[in-house]
Amino acid sequence: MIIILAGGKSSRMGKEKPILKIAGREMLLWVYERAKMIDEVLIALSKNTPKTKVLCIKERIPFIETPGEGYVQDIQWLLREFGPFVSVPADVPFVKASDFWLIEKAFNEKTSLTGVLPLSLVPKDLNPVVYKGYAIVGLNAVAEEAERFFKLSNPLLALNVNTPEELKLAERVANLIRAPR
Repeated sequence: MIIILAGGKSSRMGKEKPILKIAGREMLLWVYERAKMIDEVLIALSKNTPKTKVLCIKERIPFIETPGEGYVQDIQWLLREFGPFVSVPADVPFVKASDFWLIEKAFNEKTSLTGVLPLSLVPKDLNPVVYKGYAIVGLNAVAEEAERFFKLSNPLLALNVNTPEELKLAERVANLIRAPR
């Protein structure tokens, strides 16, 4: 199962991020459409994302409402409710179906996987969270036991849309990747 995390407060953006549009399409739908190519998908909402709930109802996308007390607490709650799962935030619009496939293939449901990108693959204009020499990309496999890094190769995973500037960048990227060839 893939769970898309769409219940955050969006404090840096100042608006509910999953419903913000990139190239005319809500950011959540960019992620959802790729995830559903690989597995069953559930959207994790909270009291922080009422407009995202409306979008899910409109689009007939399955969702669950978490307590919304914070990222770690919601992940723990989801793990108790559903067991091991693959997670991705709604604000990583350029995740590919193949990224989901790769992490699911490597996931044994015992050891958590933290999706990372080698810094050499991170585009210059991006400032991802860096830990132990890797960019943390938000695509994870969540289990009860220890964790290990899982290297991915899609450079656009480093674009996590948290600010208005990153939203503008995502719009430019979307126009480039959707342009006719």
